Amino acid sequence: MTKKQAIQLFEEKKVRTAWDDEQEKWYFCVADVVEVLTDSVTPTDYIKKMKKRDPELSKGWGQIVTPLSVQTASGKQRVNCATQQGLFRIRITGTGT
Repeated sequence: MTKKQAIQLFEEKKVRTAWDDEQEKWYFCVADVVEVLTDSVTPTDYIKKMKKRDPELSKGWGQIVTPLSVQTASGKQRVNCATQQGLFRIRITGTGT
């Protein structure tokens, strides 16, 4: 794993990241951030419910997230990632799943 594709720790939980050389920005795995902020055991389900509750979020999802190749437990996979600005556009609401 390179410095440009590293796992960051936030309150002892892993958040996968990727560096975009072209844009010179960090991207963060959205599911990891949702898991850290909500303590959800199923962050992908939590995201689906967020998008269902918020039609505007669902409509703009493709503009907020970018599928990037990041290291997972089973090797590199494409996962939804967002910049810091994109993460701020996602409102994490509700009590979790």
